[in-house]
Order: sequence, then structure tokens, then C-alpha cells
Amino acid sequence: MDIVVLTSVVAALFVVIALAEPLAAWARLPYSVILAILGILIAAGATLLLRSGMSGAFNPVAEAILALPIRSNVFLYVFLPTLLFQVTLGMNLRRMLDDWVPILVLAVVAVVVATLAVGYALAWVSPLPLAACLLVGAIVSTTDPSAVVSIFRSLSAPRRLSRIIEGESLLNDAAAIALFGLFMGFVMLGVPDPGLVDALARFPVLIAGGVATGWLAARVAVWLMGLFGRHELAQITISVALPYLAYIGAEQSVGASGVIAVVAAGLTLNLTGPGRLPPQAWANLREIWDLLAHWAGALIFILAALLIPRLLEEVRLNDIALVGVVIAAAIAARAVILFGLLPLLTLMRASPAVERRYRVAILWGGLRGAVTLALALAVTESFRVPLEVKRVVGILATGFTLFTLIVQGITLRPVIRALGLERLSPLDQALSRQVVAVALQTVREDVARTTETYELEHDTVRAEAKQFGERLDQAVKATEENEDIQDRDRITLGLIALAGAERDAVVARLRERTVSSRLAERLLSDADRLIEGARTGGRLGYKRAARYGLAYRRTFRAAVFLHNRLGLSRPLERLTANRFERLLSKRLILRDLGGFIDGRIRRIHGRRVAELLHDLLSRRIEAVETALEGLRLQYPGHAEELERRLIRRTALRLEEREYELMREDGLIGPELYTALMQDITARRAAAEEQPRLDLAMSGMEMVRKFPLFADLDEDRLGRLCKALKTRYVNAGEVILRKDAPPRQVFFIASGAVEVERAGQTWRLGRGEMFGQLAVLMQRPRRTEVRAIAPCMLLELDEARFRRLLKRSPILRAGVRDSAGKRGIAAEGLLSNTPAQGD
Repeated sequence: MDIVVLTSVVAALFVVIALAEPLAAWARLPYSVILAILGILIAAGATLLLRSGMSGAFNPVAEAILALPIRSNVFLYVFLPTLLFQVTLGMNLRRMLDDWVPILVLAVVAVVVATLAVGYALAWVSPLPLAACLLVGAIVSTTDPSAVVSIFRSLSAPRRLSRIIEGESLLNDAAAIALFGLFMGFVMLGVPDPGLVDALARFPVLIAGGVATGWLAARVAVWLMGLFGRHELAQITISVALPYLAYIGAEQSVGASGVIAVVAAGLTLNLTGPGRLPPQAWANLREIWDLLAHWAGALIFILAALLIPRLLEEVRLNDIALVGVVIAAAIAARAVILFGLLPLLTLMRASPAVERRYRVAILWGGLRGAVTLALALAVTESFRVPLEVKRVVGILATGFTLFTLIVQGITLRPVIRALGLERLSPLDQALSRQVVAVALQTVREDVARTTETYELEHDTVRAEAKQFGERLDQAVKATEENEDIQDRDRITLGLIALAGAERDAVVARLRERTVSSRLAERLLSDADRLIEGARTGGRLGYKRAARYGLAYRRTFRAAVFLHNRLGLSRPLERLTANRFERLLSKRLILRDLGGFIDGRIRRIHGRRVAELLHDLLSRRIEAVETALEGLRLQYPGHAEELERRLIRRTALRLEEREYELMREDGLIGPELYTALMQDITARRAAAEEQPRLDLAMSGMEMVRKFPLFADLDEDRLGRLCKALKTRYVNAGEVILRKDAPPRQVFFIASGAVEVERAGQTWRLGRGEMFGQLAVLMQRPRRTEVRAIAPCMLLELDEARFRRLLKRSPILRAGVRDSAGKRGIAAEGLLSNTPAQGD
């Protein structure tokens, strides 16, 4: 094909892509449906033009369109890695991890169920071998829920629901393509009836190999990006190469799933990239990938649609009946997942409750598109697949895709309207009125300052101010006097607004570069969790989300295990340093939210709601400061370094702002400004480096400052530090239970615990110990100890505690004091302590 003609056709396709977006908005149809319709019309028009026998200037263009070198490898090796990689970069992984169970089940289990349902249904009614039927099932099991996700977002559907669907779509493609490769191998090898167990046994191998390949490729890419710290374009270029190298490496070298490798590479870069790249570089990288994915997604849809007339050329009457079987089996399989498995996960508290209306919308919104057509094209191109199998697979996949795009895609919005999902809930309506009222108040203040600055005509200003004030009074009155909103809902609205202000403060600090991209993502995830918690659970949901933000996670506990049992301290050092930095930034942000309550929320919801929010905010600040103070006492040197780094970041931003103002005022030229900014960039890169936290040195320092160990010499302190095990517990967690055998003694390094015995309770704080009396008395515990704040405990086993007690007068005095408070003869306990060496 002539390069000029080919270039012209591709350029024309980009024009079509540009026109499709406004056309979809005008027709109120999913963007992918419009692209598919346009592609079919273009291909059908070109075919009719050539077959009509009419000669004209457009014949070369029609020939070029039909002769485009569209092969399955173009979709699988060029477009698909781009689409998958961009989706992983745009995901909020930390929020996705909260819902990993429903995402994984809906993606992997749904694909397997759909593959088996379609495959065995076809095998029952068609002469195709079972392997070919299962191949068709794998091809049509991949869904493209982008249409329903975009509509859910426009309808203000629950964010958690949209997030689950997005995560499902990502892993859905990966699982379906992995199954496709598995059954395609059976078909090409001529295995008509593969054993189901043998087939599925190879599935984990494909996944594990892909994950390992993608992770390794991403780690190498991140290392290279770190070397190119001052060259942003080089970093972005490395990211463009990453998904293709991961895909090709997994497919051609390892024999694993290239799709899984791309997903693993994108997830790894998403987790590690923000901490290794400057905030602006990371933002620019994601913007580039958004554009690349937009082009790739549009091209893959429209090019795949161009193939539809060609794939349907040999359709027969019985093929239409088989398409109906595929449609019925695929919808039934998805319905089983949505109306059977998903409610079961909700009962097991592994998934959020999804209303029936939303499940119906998800069922009808499971569109198929370019990936399904690309896989079908791969089958039709293979010379090792029998001709009849190629014909039937191409027709079934294409017919099913047309049904989902034309029938389901066009009727999706009317279905959602019929389900009542387009209407806002009373809470969302109240929230919209609150937003309007707050916005109008801000506008009035800004307009007042503007009129004063420019000294506008007094009568004009007064007339406009009166008109604007009437509108503002109406908005505030509608917010305050709405009878549909109860006091409980007003508190919920205030909490949502407060969490939104917290999120805005994080974004502002990221823009000011006083926090890193990695830290900002963690803080934004916490703020999003607060918003969702308040929206779904009100005050209790907000409190629960706030506690979760301070809790020690499973990864932290795993790092503690590695540190205590295997001596691997680096994971715990990194997580502790990250927690330290997050608490420090969160404290500063929370302290600024009091003004938002007084300036905004009090005006809308009144004094009582504002006071309640002040009380909740004060408790959050107290909890954060308690956790931060515990870390500060443990690692005083690291706390000082973090505070110094915060001051340096703030100073750099202020200095950068001054240079920008001087350039705008013409006080400095572009050459000097460039030199000054290069110097700031170099110093900012140095300030971004997180100080190293040495747990060994910090642990020794902490033990040395412990009051109960004050009389030990350095040698014994060193041995004691090695014997002590660190244990982190969350607020509300039971540390010791009644009737448990006495085996350990605990020393409180930070936090506080509550001890309950015989109906009486008392609290212990930093520097105190518990569990020692039961150990010395050698009888089951009669107390229950529960953490009332995030705590760091030092655990010592019975034998070492007895040896330490024998040699430490201060520790013996502590035992006497605690025994005396409970009316126990301390001397009898201490006299039973055997004299043992260290």
C-alpha cells in the first residue's frame, strides 16, 4: 500500500475519533458504541462502493480502507499493552486493596464461569469440539465495563462500586486472555476434549510467570528512572517502553501471560513511581499515558469495527441460533455471579452491599468490544486452526459483540433511567444545596474584595450586591430549613464536607511540593476513605475510617515478623519512616481544618453541628498526636530530621515563588531565572530523600531511656535490646485474655492500655509494664488487657524476665509497687525468683 494513502487513511481515522466524542455526548450513548458504529459504517460503505462497480476518485480510498494491514498481533502487541498499562497507572491501588476480595472473585471467577457456561452450552447444541467451544467462551468472557463506569460516575454512583468494576475490568481482560491462550493451544494441537483439571492446572503457571516478569521489568525501569532524575523526558520514555518489553518478554521468553506481565508492571510502577519521581514528573507521565490510551482505545475500537463486515461474510442461518445460545449463556453466567456470588460475599463481609438496581445495570452494561474481536481475529488468522472452526468462532464472537454494542449499548441509559439510578438520593440533593450555598458565600466575599480594589460605582455595586444577597439567602435558607434532612443527615453532610476539605488541603500541599507524590497518595486515600465512611455510615463510619487511617496494617505486622524472626529490618524501617512522615503531615493538615468548620460549615448547618465536628476533629488530632508522640519518643533523631526536611521544603517553595514574581515583574531575565530554578531543582531533589531510620540504633536509645531499665549497664542493655520483641497493637485490640497461661511480660514503649480485673479497670501508659504478676505467681491470668490507643509494646519471655528481675533493683521496686496496688505480698513473689546468670 502506498505510504501516502496509508497516512491519509490513518489521519482520517483520527478525525473520525475526534468527531466521535462530541457525537457520543449529543446522542447520549457510550463512546465505544459510537466508535463501533462509525467503524462498521465506514467498512460497509467502502465494501458497497467497490462492489457497486462505480469508478471514481474514492475507489483508491475504499480499497485502502479494506486493505489496511489489520492483524491480531497489531491489537495484542501494540494497542492492548497501552490500554492495560494506563489503567493500572490511573488506579488508586491502596483503595483497590480494600476491596481485593470482590475484585478478584468477580474478575477471575466470573471469567472462568462464563468460559465454562458458554463452552458447554455450545458443545451441547453445536458440532464443534469442546476445545473450540471453550475457546469461544474465553473470547466472549472479557467485558468492557467502561461504558457503565462512566455512566455510574455521571450518576454519582457509590465510588466503591465504580472502583470494584474498574478493578474487575482490568483483571477480567488479563484472565480471559490467559484462558484464551490456554484453549487456543489445545485447538491448534488438535486436542478435541481437553481435561478440565489439566487445562486449569496450567492457568496458575501463566499467571505466576507473568507476575514475576512484569514485576522484574518494572523494578528495572524504576531503577533507570531514578538514574535519570533530572531528565523528565527520559523518564517518560522509559515508561513507554516498559509495557511492551514486559509483554514481549513474558510471551516470547518465559512462555507466560503477557497481559498479566503488563498489569504487574503497571501496578509496580504505580506503587513505587510516586516515591522515586518528582511530583510534576509523575503528573506529566500520567497525562502522557492518558493521551496514549485515549488514542489506542479509540483506534482499537474503530479498527476492530472495520473487520466486522469481513467476519460476517459467511454467516448462515444456524449460526444466528448459535449466537443466541452464546448470548443467553454469557448473560446467565454473569447473572449467577452478580445475583448469587456477590450477595454471598456481602454476607461474608468480604464485599460491600450492592443494590439490586446497580447489579442489573452492571449485568446489562457488560459490553464486549475490541478485545473480543481481536481474539477472534487471532483465531481466523491461524493456519493451524481448522477452517470450519475459524469460520464459526469469527461469526459467534462478532455476532455477540454486535449484540452487546448495538442492543445493550444503545439501551443501557434507558435501562438505568428505568431503574431510577439517574435521580440523586435525598442526601446527595442536600449535599448539592450545601455546595451551592458555600460556593455563593465564597463568591460574595471575593466579589466584595474585588469591588473595593477597583473602586467601582457605589450604586451599581449596591444593586448587584442586593440581588446576589437575595440568591445567597435563598440558598442558605433552603439548606437550613429542608425538612427532608434530619439532624443526623446534617452531621453526615458536615463530615463529608470536612473530609473533602482535608482532601483539598492534601492536593494543595502536593501542588506546593511540601509533600511527596507517594505521601500525598496515602493521605488522599485516607481522605477518600473518610468521605465514603461518612456517606455510608455517618458519624460511626467517619470514626471507623479515621481509626483505620492510624491502625497498623497487615504489611506492618509482616514487617515486624521479618524483623523479629528473620532479622530483616529494612521493610520495618521503611514502613515506620513512612508512618512517621504521614502522621506528621496529617497533624498539620488537621490543625488547619478548624477554620473551615467555623468559616463554612457553621454558616450552613449551624452552631450545634459545628461544635460536634470540632469535637470529632479534636479527638482525631489527639489520636494523631498520641501516635506521633509515641514514635517521637522512640526515634527522636528521626523526628528532628523529618521536621527539618519539612522546613526545607517549605522554604524552597517560598523561594521559588519569589523568583516567579520577580520574573513576572521584569526584575530578572529568563536566563537568570532558569539558572535559579535549576539550583532549586537540585536542592529539592536532595530534600526529597527520606532520612534513613536505623531501628537498631533507635531501639537501643529507646531501651536506654526506659525508666525500669535505668540501672542496667551498657552490656546488659545491649543483650536486653536483642531479647526484647517489638509488638504493635491497634486501639481496641485485646493483648492479654483472662485464663491465658502466663508466658510474657510487656513494657509499654508508647500508647496506653486498659487493664480489667474483677469488674475494676485502670490504665497504664508509657514506661509501665503489665503481665509480670501472673508470671511470678505462676497461675492463669485473672485480668484482660486491651489497647486504648495504637501501642508499641516490648515483649520479654518469662525466663529472661526472671533473670532481669534478679539483677535490677529498679525493676524489683516496680514489681513491689504494682503488687502493693493490688494487695499482693510482693516479697513472697520476689523471694521465689531463682538466682540465674545472664
